[in-house]
Amino acid sequence: MDNVTRWVGLDEHLRQSAAAVIDTGTGEVTEHRIEGGAAQVAAWLEGLPRPWRGVYEAGPTGYTLARRAAAAGLELEVCALGHVRRRPGDRVKTDARDARRLARLHAAGGLTLVAVPRVEDEQVRDLVRAREDVRADLMRARHRLGTFLMRRELLYPGPGKAWTAAHRDWLSALRLGDRASELTLADYLHAHDLLLARRAGLDAALAEIAEQCRFAPLIGRLRCLRGIQTLTALGLCAEVGDFGRFAHPDRLASYLGLVPSEASSGERRRQGAITKAGSTHARRLLVEAAWHYRRPPRVSAALERRQRGQEAWAGAGAWRAQRRLHRRWQRLGAERGKQGGIVAVAVARELSHFCWELAQR
Repeated sequence: MDNVTRWVGLDEHLRQSAAAVIDTGTGEVTEHRIEGGAAQVAAWLEGLPRPWRGVYEAGPTGYTLARRAAAAGLELEVCALGHVRRRPGDRVKTDARDARRLARLHAAGGLTLVAVPRVEDEQVRDLVRAREDVRADLMRARHRLGTFLMRRELLYPGPGKAWTAAHRDWLSALRLGDRASELTLADYLHAHDLLLARRAGLDAALAEIAEQCRFAPLIGRLRCLRGIQTLTALGLCAEVGDFGRFAHPDRLASYLGLVPSEASSGERRRQGAITKAGSTHARRLLVEAAWHYRRPPRVSAALERRQRGQEAWAGAGAWRAQRRLHRRWQRLGAERGKQGGIVAVAVARELSHFCWELAQR
């Protein structure tokens, strides 16, 4: 496709899309408006004289158009949402201008392209993210209830921590003295219990899927790592997809947005916060797992059970990860005085390397 001179940019929407075709040989630019959804846009693309290469921005409409185009043998790619920057002072935004800008950037090689996931992988990812939404809603429900009780100077006296069975019994036994407050407490508890039941149902469904999906062997190996259990492993696989598309573990870390940003000029090199590119969900899972490496290396009874039946090299790699990542945590935390959150991100970056290694066999 080195002889391509026609570049297509699409600003796709559910009912109407804008398209721009740029001919880099003649400089001609044509704009089009396409009524309908992905099926109509794909049909319009099939009618374009070939060769051409096109692109649209990943967004709420998903990958349906990309899959239709691929099935028809069309050169249509997807670029990362939010990575298309406007020029300073450009305050006019229209669908036509967006399509034109995409076509120009694609012709210049200035876009970050993303891989289109398999349909079955995307379905699992949607369910994993639904579980993440319930988890976030549950945390908000607990915060609302806690704030409500704090305004009345009601603090759980124990035994144990909050949100245990004992804590739930204490909440049920509370008497606030007026009807409005009693109804408010009952409503908050009802909302909390519904979310708790929804999370349990999703956890059970995801655990069953983890045993049956194409990622099952990799999930088993990832579970050998400290801090990574079934749901975390499934979430990582659903978000990343094929680990094999990354030739080096650094590329996986970059894809996950775990590498430092950089602003260098001449001999001056300055690194900043992580880029936070790619999947927020996968990055959060790795950062949460990284906190487990604060403690000295050990194989707990639960971890030993997860490693049963796995090949020896997977367990050896997991032990190597424990030793290295704990040393990393000590060096950055205790010796250099870095804050825990910063250390966790650095450890998560190296943890992604071990995940990549386990995915190579």
